Amino acid sequence: MPTTHCAAAALVAALMTLSTSSAFAQKPTISDGVVRIGLIEDMSGVYADITGKGAVTAAQMAIDEFGGKVLGMPIELRVADHQNKPDIAAAAARKWFDTENVDAILDVASSSPALAALEVAKEKKKIITLSSPGSIRITNEACGPYVVHWTYDTYAIAHTTGLALVKDGFDTWYFVTADYAFGHGLETDTGSVVKSLGGKVLGSTRLPVGTADFASALLTAQGSKAKVVALANAGGDTINSIKQASEFGLTASGQKLAALAAFINDVHGLGLKQAAGLTIVEASYWDMNEETRKWSQQFFEKTKAMPNMLQTGVYSSVLHYLRAIAAVGTDRTEDVMAKMREMPVNDVFYKNGKIREDGRMMHDMFLFQVKKAEESKRPWDYYKLLATIPAEQAFMPISQSSCALVKK
Repeated sequence: MPTTHCAAAALVAALMTLSTSSAFAQKPTISDGVVRIGLIEDMSGVYADITGKGAVTAAQMAIDEFGGKVLGMPIELRVADHQNKPDIAAAAARKWFDTENVDAILDVASSSPALAALEVAKEKKKIITLSSPGSIRITNEACGPYVVHWTYDTYAIAHTTGLALVKDGFDTWYFVTADYAFGHGLETDTGSVVKSLGGKVLGSTRLPVGTADFASALLTAQGSKAKVVALANAGGDTINSIKQASEFGLTASGQKLAALAAFINDVHGLGLKQAAGLTIVEASYWDMNEETRKWSQQFFEKTKAMPNMLQTGVYSSVLHYLRAIAAVGTDRTEDVMAKMREMPVNDVFYKNGKIREDGRMMHDMFLFQVKKAEESKRPWDYYKLLATIPAEQAFMPISQSSCALVKK
């Protein structure tokens, strides 16, 4: 064969090899042919109404938007009930990652179980996004390269509620606090805001999660003469403490009751007669616009309740995770996390969100006031918007972060 023909043949062979290699490199790759997502929720305890079935439903709705598949491969949703025990949450996470090929955990309800599961995810170098817990530790000392805190935190609640009330003259506070990481953080962060504005914290009582009798704590708070009795708790604890505060005539005596982590589910459970006037901070509300109303009606048909921000946060994070997989062409942790950080978060409820280097998903927050019964026009019409708080004002400045990933 002439030299020119040999050279031409070699060139063709090289081009074919390059083409084959390029096609192979671009082929979508999903580990073991399934994308597995895990949720570790409170399915039966004090936080079941605000996480539980609603969080699972929200995740499934995000999966359904993808038609149940990404890159042509099925999406599988796993759910565990941690029973509000950190060791159970950690064990579930470890089992999923070690033996069941779960690719990512996209929510863990409650701060203490979340912090336990988070450490397992960091060890296994797996993505974990957290919408339900509020502890600021998640983006500070407990942060990690694959850890994202999605919906809210104690800093955002404290600064929004504390600032609004102290500016209105409510400058002496007493806390009734759930005795675990979230409650402690909420009390500390809110107390710091109050004191920074010239107010005073007159005391606090800490109670175990699931406490049924708040009488002693509320009577002590009433006796303190504090202008604000702040409930640093959530779920069933918030509902029970508000009901008992009403029975003791706490608000009738002139004290302001601040539910620092109340949700629309709590308002529904209490009724507007007891909940009217409460200020509540949320990252979303079902009745903001036509888009949110349409999605929320579909959610309501499945759960018989409107979604709260924890549940919309789960929907948002699952959707963003799947979009990242679709964009990058693989479920490999490093590639997906890089794409999640690169892409803005845009969905029904969260607009122009951005994952910061400490893992904080930055988005606007909203301050609402619960309507009086006569102001409500239809079922679940409970909030009126007082203020929209831009992300940079709502969340801790990156300069104050103690996260090891933040460049100082």
